[in-house]
Amino acid sequence: MFSIILYEPEIPPNTGNIIRLCANTGTNLHLIEPLGFELDEPRLKRAGLDYREFADVSVHTDLQTCLAVLDNPRVFALSTRATTNYSSATFEPGDAFLFGPETRGLPQTLLESLPYKQRLRLPMQPDSRSLNLSNAAAIVVYEAWRQQNHAGGT
Repeated sequence: MFSIILYEPEIPPNTGNIIRLCANTGTNLHLIEPLGFELDEPRLKRAGLDYREFADVSVHTDLQTCLAVLDNPRVFALSTRATTNYSSATFEPGDAFLFGPETRGLPQTLLESLPYKQRLRLPMQPDSRSLNLSNAAAIVVYEAWRQQNHAGGT
């Protein structure tokens, strides 16, 4: 129904947690190289438990290839540099949620290539820098899924 795209993810446990999130929500996961780890990394496996076999995970050499495979979906980028609150967006099946590397976020040029209303921010306290990547992904996916009345879920 939805896709999460991790652009150059760096921390294996975050990706493992997101694999588990995807398995439990029916969301597809797309990883954009270079990855900061190997997919058989023990910390990734530990965080994802045995959910890897239930998640649809693909690895792509670049974002353009990924988007082409997904038939050029509507992309929402999550960034602390965005100003549109995620809860003001109306999500539709097929939408993709793009997250940047944990230590640096999405490149500014990539962010600016998307329409303003598709650059989303999660609210935080004024002095906070960022949320954990897997927590941010969970917040957005569950909001999108909620808007679809948790279609396919129990």
